[in-house]
Amino acid sequence: MPGRLTLLLSSPRVAAGVLTRDGWGALEVADLVAGRDDDPQVHGIREAGMPVTHLPQEGPPELARALVDRACADSANQVVWIGSADGDPGLTDALASEVSRLANPPEIEVVLGSHDVQGARLLDLVAVMDRLRSPGGCPWDAAQTHESLVPYLIEEAHEAAEALESGDRQHMVEELGDVLLQVAFHARVGEDDGDDPFDIDDVAGGIVAKLVRRHPHVFADDGAASPEAVEVSWEAIKARERAGKRQPADDGGLLHGIPVAMPPLARATKVVARLQRSGREDLLDAATASAGAGDPGARLLALVVELKRAGVDPDAALRSSLRALTERVGPSTASAEPIG
Repeated sequence: MPGRLTLLLSSPRVAAGVLTRDGWGALEVADLVAGRDDDPQVHGIREAGMPVTHLPQEGPPELARALVDRACADSANQVVWIGSADGDPGLTDALASEVSRLANPPEIEVVLGSHDVQGARLLDLVAVMDRLRSPGGCPWDAAQTHESLVPYLIEEAHEAAEALESGDRQHMVEELGDVLLQVAFHARVGEDDGDDPFDIDDVAGGIVAKLVRRHPHVFADDGAASPEAVEVSWEAIKARERAGKRQPADDGGLLHGIPVAMPPLARATKVVARLQRSGREDLLDAATASAGAGDPGARLLALVVELKRAGVDPDAALRSSLRALTERVGPSTASAEPIG
């Protein structure tokens, strides 16, 4: 009887040589393990002490025939082909064609040596970004700096907010991808700093540590059980973190970390929310006291305070109203004359 041909498939996003129990089991009982010398998985398996026979870079039909011939050479032959990182396009079709001509074809099975975990495609983004910034990549990408990329980060953040509020799932995925690209781009630029480099792992590690630190009700024994209690705990933790850092004398105190460059309405919303969570409604009352006297700034701020107390995001509410207005105006009714 003909032997068995096993296609050992593995993810290029998992370290070479890291295989499932079924993957190593298939290798251990094989009479012949074959692969291509330039494949990382072949190197990993060889480093583990498993001999691998090199098969040349043939096309799918030639490779399929070579594998089937080896599996049919002896009734006890068990051949394992280490699938390439590109998935060997065309090989399965070629194998189907090859075995169809045989009266007694070998058994063919597929064994998953490793598979992607959630988030594995982020490694592809890191690899692509590295290729673009490396010699021989894209001249434009290689020339960018943190400063030159700032406008794109701001623009993509606004576009992502618009997509998220639109309800269009495809649009959300696209725009969130653009924001993710900015993070990966800045991290790759950070690697090239000769004095104080950082990379994507530093960025990810920092935010993981912050999330764990600020969620003691999940990762420790804090008893916060409601969204309101979590917000109180969050502000207390942030206050301790600020106290533990050496900040300039004019660090803004309660409002530290709220960018002054934010659009005024978004910044007002953030300031009001911060003071409300900190229990400093007295500061808000003082700042809006002149609203009744016609002070336009105080009136706007008072409206922000009123909406936040009612659980409404003023910035989101205004964007929604502007979207509705834009839709009503529409391109067909827009004036051809400049306005203003």
